Amino acid sequence: MIYLKVNWKHEDQAYPVVLYSELDEDRWEVRKVEVFPDGRWTYASESQSIGGTVLGELPIPSLEEIAENLEFEPHLISESEFELAWNKAVFPPKN
Repeated sequence: MIYLKVNWKHEDQAYPVVLYSELDEDRWEVRKVEVFPDGRWTYASESQSIGGTVLGELPIPSLEEIAENLEFEPHLISESEFELAWNKAVFPPKN
């Protein structure tokens, strides 16, 4: 598996500012977490989608291709970093 974190620099409150993706060997998303400017965390997997997040309809491009768009800052991350984001989205802290 490949794990990505992409910071998305924009001003539109309707779109996420951070995207976490777990990709298979062909770069298809298996799980995804989106973090919005207002603090919401949403997610999607092959079996569920919460908060409007959906898996990509095409394989995810390489880091170099993503970085060509200056709005995006892509980074490879560890599985454990992805799992922390996933668990925060799926099991949000109770207030």
